[in-house]
Amino acid sequence: MAFTTKTATDEHILRTEELSVFYGNFKAVSNVNLDIKKNKITAFIGPSGCGKSTVLRCFNRLNDLISGTHIEGRITFQNRNIYDKKIDPVDLRRQVGMVFQKPNPFPKSIYENIAFGARVNGYRGDMDVLVEQSLRQAALWDEVKDKLKQSGLSISGGQQQRLCIARALAIQPEVLLMDEPCSALDPISTLRVEELLRELKSQYTIIIVTHNMQQATRVSDMTAFFNARATETGNKMGYLVEYELTESIFSNPQQEDTRNYVGGKFG
Repeated sequence: MAFTTKTATDEHILRTEELSVFYGNFKAVSNVNLDIKKNKITAFIGPSGCGKSTVLRCFNRLNDLISGTHIEGRITFQNRNIYDKKIDPVDLRRQVGMVFQKPNPFPKSIYENIAFGARVNGYRGDMDVLVEQSLRQAALWDEVKDKLKQSGLSISGGQQQRLCIARALAIQPEVLLMDEPCSALDPISTLRVEELLRELKSQYTIIIVTHNMQQATRVSDMTAFFNARATETGNKMGYLVEYELTESIFSNPQQEDTRNYVGGKFG
């Protein structure tokens, strides 16, 4: 089943209802309820092992690739249950793109890094135009326009990450998932990516997992704080503590755990 593009007036594009994620019999994340707003940047923050990345990967069903993983509850994208048997996960991933923690360009030219995915997904337009448009969207065109035949691995780490963003944008998704996209970058490259995210949110919905609370305050509109508690087996189970406007999370959190975390008392 294909997804159709909704209008920008839709307030929410993704929603979880009582979402729990299991690895085999172990419940890794428990009962998460989230409404992800369209054309906003949502940050997931919290200590290691609290389920931030696990929840993120649910939105394009990447957890399906991990043996024994299953969910309970419901996730909707554009008001459709993404775990419905009629939903093709490959089609979902065209609409909900992913950028990973470490830059991972293909061992191909800069041009082919953009063109390859678009070609595989059946793009029939002018490829030169798409490549330039995607690189411009990722604020990379001016830096690489004379290097398009060079390997995507030949440019700096910050440029590689923006190339990966351009590659994701070339598929023309609705949502962009980003799992700690700046953790491997230097401060200057990090700020460039953050500037890019602010520019992109007028066209895309962005969800970013970050351990950098200053980054969350700089780029996000909404923030979800996750925490974890030990289970009887000694494992950690993640859960959502608080989800609000970023300004409220950092200046006036309602939950004590949130106050302690943003105040630096743990994490």
